[in-house]
Amino acid sequence: MKFRKKSWLAFLLMVVMSLVLAACGGGNDDKAKKDDSGDDGGGKKITIFQSKVEISDQLEALAKEYEKETGVKVEIWGTTGDDYFQQLQIKLNSDQGPSIFTLEGLRQAQKLKSYVADLSDAEFVANIAPKMELKMDDKVVGLPYGVEGFGIVYNKDLVKPEDVKDYDSFVSTLQSLKKQGINPFGLSQEAYFLIGHMSNYPFSLQEDNYAFIDKMEAGDVTMAETPEFKEFGKFMEAIREYSNSPLDVTYDEEIGDFATGKTAMIHQGNWAATMLADYDLDFEVGMMPFPLAGNDKLAVGVGAYWAVNGTKDDAEVQAAVDFLNWMVSSETGQKYIVEEFGFVPAMTNIEANNLDPLSQAVLEASNSGETIPWSHSYYPPNLIVNDFTPATQQFFLNKDITGDQFIKSLDNAFQNAIK
Repeated sequence: MKFRKKSWLAFLLMVVMSLVLAACGGGNDDKAKKDDSGDDGGGKKITIFQSKVEISDQLEALAKEYEKETGVKVEIWGTTGDDYFQQLQIKLNSDQGPSIFTLEGLRQAQKLKSYVADLSDAEFVANIAPKMELKMDDKVVGLPYGVEGFGIVYNKDLVKPEDVKDYDSFVSTLQSLKKQGINPFGLSQEAYFLIGHMSNYPFSLQEDNYAFIDKMEAGDVTMAETPEFKEFGKFMEAIREYSNSPLDVTYDEEIGDFATGKTAMIHQGNWAATMLADYDLDFEVGMMPFPLAGNDKLAVGVGAYWAVNGTKDDAEVQAAVDFLNWMVSSETGQKYIVEEFGFVPAMTNIEANNLDPLSQAVLEASNSGETIPWSHSYYPPNLIVNDFTPATQQFFLNKDITGDQFIKSLDNAFQNAIK
């Protein structure tokens, strides 16, 4: 009996010890899981999932620079295919979302409202160029990657901005150039270059462009009854009458005709500078506003924003904000944005030297705040490609369609898109 009693005591001691060891081991497993998810409890690791494939390698390099300087590991997640937003939603909904992710505008922010962090108090907000932050419910929820802008790209030897100030002067300039045997104004057949960007103007000249689009969706207003759209129809009539049909022109041909002096003006953005650089231009290039309703501002916007996952713990949210602040405020981060990413800065504290003339015009407009917004980024999904483009093709194919009728066809196209 004495022997058995000692054996039982030894056995109980072994059980207690094993339970203690298991508890310790379990704690290590939990910590390992947290480490794998990017949350080490101290904000020493963050993850980034972003949509701009063209800067993936550069962002990886920047992440390594940040880790060297701060000791915080930044893990970059790759994306596959064109369904980035779908992939992002799946990750967020399964509680496996990144610390930082991309938003492409207000509609996406609204869809992910429960995930986006309020960045209004972040240090970098003070340096965002006027009107270039992404706001939702009066809170800043997105830091812009960079800015892009579009307007009338013109040959300074053939056109003067003071001669293109409103509808009448625009038409007079088209007529004068046509008489000289020069194609006055160029669009091209691709959806965004045919009507996507052009249609931005009458929306963006409304007092509240987003509210106007919401009212259109609700059936409270129409384009046909709105003055800016009526005038836009007249502008489009003039372009059709005096310029080459854009349905016969590709983007490459549009740029080539402009670069060789065959076309005096094209409606394009600063991205066109890359292709223009392939030509030995013998004239200076400028960018001026499209003068609908006397508009005197370039259309400048942001294609993508950095957002922070507000569902992460406080330490990880702060670590994500710290990284973004470092990226747009440190010498290293600013150099990457301008030189490696190739962005036109959306921050007033970042200098960009040696920009091409079109990007320089966009930067100056952005920093001054003298811009009109990108309303097309708030359009109903696929409106431009599936609905606006066929209506515009018909307008250029059939010269009997008036500007007013064209605007009514855009109304119909809009309604079709929201069915």
